Amino acid sequence: MAGRFETLPDGGAAVALDEVEISILRSLAVQLMELIGPGDEPAEDADPLAALFAEGPSEPPADPALHRLFPDAYADDTDELRQATAEFRRFTENDLRTRKRDDAHAMVRSLDLAAGDTAGEGGGILKLSPDESRAWLGALNDLRLTIGTRLEVTDDEESEQLYRLPDDDERKPMVMAYLWLGTLQESLVETLMP
Repeated sequence: MAGRFETLPDGGAAVALDEVEISILRSLAVQLMELIGPGDEPAEDADPLAALFAEGPSEPPADPALHRLFPDAYADDTDELRQATAEFRRFTENDLRTRKRDDAHAMVRSLDLAAGDTAGEGGGILKLSPDESRAWLGALNDLRLTIGTRLEVTDDEESEQLYRLPDDDERKPMVMAYLWLGTLQESLVETLMP
């Protein structure tokens, strides 16, 4: 099971992680939550009905990683489609930010529980419910998209070149995380498929 998810009888998933892996995953998930940020959310004391219909930003994020996480709805660059893209973003981005933050937060919570359960043991088996597994899948995907954007990976050929980086390349730790997250994501997808 080391490094690969396996199916649990309840439809969830389990994976063996050591203390270092738990720490790395937790750190990456916290950084993802910080990157995503709160977005344009209504004030806490706002009317709940008004909050439900709150509008988000209409402009795409300037940060390339955030733009990858919150892409434009339409690729064509006509006035009509630019307006439709802005409208789509305005009505969907806040909810998407919330879901992505919730997924990363679910990852942090389960890792904190695993770290507490295995304190002093060097790691252990992380067991996720079906809902937690889906949240993890979303968080792993978002982490890979973010790191891939930072590494400027745009196609499979560039991804293959990452395997051949020399050990002294400053991108190597980020590349190793990117590849490891891909392995985790792939095994979790396989686990969740019926």
